Amino acid sequence: MGSNLLHLQATNSLVSAIITEEEAKIDAGKEKPSFNFNAYVVEKANFVNKALDDAVSVKNPPMIHEAMRYSLLAGGKRVRPMLCIAACEVVGGHQSAAIPAACAVEMIHTMSLIHDDLPCMDNDDLRRGKPTNHKVFGEDVAVLAGVKFLSKSYLTHDSVLTGRGFFAGLAFEFIATATTGVAPKRVLAAVGELAKAIGTEGLVAGQVVDLRCTGNNANVGLETLEFIHIHKTAALLEASVVLGAILGGGSDEQVEKLRTFARKIGLLFQVVDDILDVTKSSEELGKTAGKDLTADKTTYPKLLGLEKAREFAEKLNEEAKEQLADFDGGKAAPLVAFADYIAHRQN
Repeated sequence: MGSNLLHLQATNSLVSAIITEEEAKIDAGKEKPSFNFNAYVVEKANFVNKALDDAVSVKNPPMIHEAMRYSLLAGGKRVRPMLCIAACEVVGGHQSAAIPAACAVEMIHTMSLIHDDLPCMDNDDLRRGKPTNHKVFGEDVAVLAGVKFLSKSYLTHDSVLTGRGFFAGLAFEFIATATTGVAPKRVLAAVGELAKAIGTEGLVAGQVVDLRCTGNNANVGLETLEFIHIHKTAALLEASVVLGAILGGGSDEQVEKLRTFARKIGLLFQVVDDILDVTKSSEELGKTAGKDLTADKTTYPKLLGLEKAREFAEKLNEEAKEQLADFDGGKAAPLVAFADYIAHRQN
């Protein structure tokens, strides 16, 4: 176990010195060190990748677990788990409280990719620079691998409080059993938030409308397109941030500000995805380029034009960062950097 981990080079953490009021006055005119986003990403990605590798070991029957590990540990940006951790820390929590939830959202994201690539859905052959899951393990095993990540969760308030909840899906099981040092009611709230994000009010809703509009998009306008992507893409990004804020001990007001932030960057993520689909190659993206055009899907560049789509992306980025104004600047720096990264990413 561990052979599939990203081999990212570890970096030293920056330790802030505690200074007196007089020293602070002296240093006021000095330039403060900027936030090192690359070092932050390396540190958190290493931590998340190790946790994911430990969470899914090869058991009997080996094929299903190998299929799960194949997609879960295939790389990826780990944006969702890192957003979960950053949201936990911005409200004053420790990353340990958010790691199980961070892993859970990545498991569910992986499920959505496995199922999205199936012939009955987007019918894609390439994901993260590798053959898609069903191309390696077959459609039947790919479906089951996704279901194992997701499935349904059956729980009551009492079952979470007493630790007797039964979870068929690995993601929900992982949050419920691996989260420590957090009040049970907050764990329950996090599970409920995640369940809503991936159900018929979230990811599934967006996927269904997307499928119905593919190849039949003559009357698809911005309102429908936004519905698709708020649900299909933004819902899980939103859940990632909200889970971190809840588990980190955030107030209702903080959680809602971060929810708005996350919804904005979730939609931003999809707008940028649409732009990259028509401006980058398959080699650059690590997935099939131009597939939206081939499938006759409605996209933001198709409706707005490429330049207007880019302007819309910048607008969403600025609106998202405005939601962070009331948080401590140092603690909010990772979230600001993630918004900028999502806006300007190249793959």
